[in-house]
Amino acid sequence: MNARFITVEGVEGAGKSTLIDAVRARLEDGGVDVVVTREPGGTLLGEAVREILLDNQQEDMVPEAELLLMFAARVQHVREIITPALAAGRWVVCDRFTDATYAYQGYGRGLSRERIGWLEDWLQGELRPDLTLLLDLPVDTGLARADGRGGPDRFETEQEAFFERVREGYLALAKAQPERFRRIDATQDKAGVRRDVNLVLDEYLRNHG
Repeated sequence: MNARFITVEGVEGAGKSTLIDAVRARLEDGGVDVVVTREPGGTLLGEAVREILLDNQQEDMVPEAELLLMFAARVQHVREIITPALAAGRWVVCDRFTDATYAYQGYGRGLSRERIGWLEDWLQGELRPDLTLLLDLPVDTGLARADGRGGPDRFETEQEAFFERVREGYLALAKAQPERFRRIDATQDKAGVRRDVNLVLDEYLRNHG
């Protein structure tokens, strides 16, 4: 069974983290050896960078520094975790990847998407996700859900307009790459979301397993 790289994306409150275990379980039921990881994070270096990026004390961080920190964590993640796992024939499921950078730092912060693409090509080579599950819901719904999770991180303190741009970015990416993206209606309850994701995964396993 050829190794595949699957990513899960979405704005705050979309339910990515709670869905990851369900994705793993469905793939393992299909006979797949799965590695689950996340961004930023996944490695010792990546988790340290994650703490910096989410720290509310870093409120003066400029967008370019944020972008470079994201890619610093990513290149370590790619070379230490993702590429070796795929080379060993294992499937990788990642909570966020470079699409999040286009959405958050590109559309959200207004940084050049061409420069993001240059960093992507340089640091990732030809590595791209094979399948991306985009959990989509209105921004106000997602923020209301995220508000119940505890103290907000540095991103969650952004204004609603920022997240509207992020969502716009995700939807633009999905429209431009329909062969890779599968949009999931995340306004549903957890059972509904899981059902729709399982349908996507079952079809993907039939066609690519």
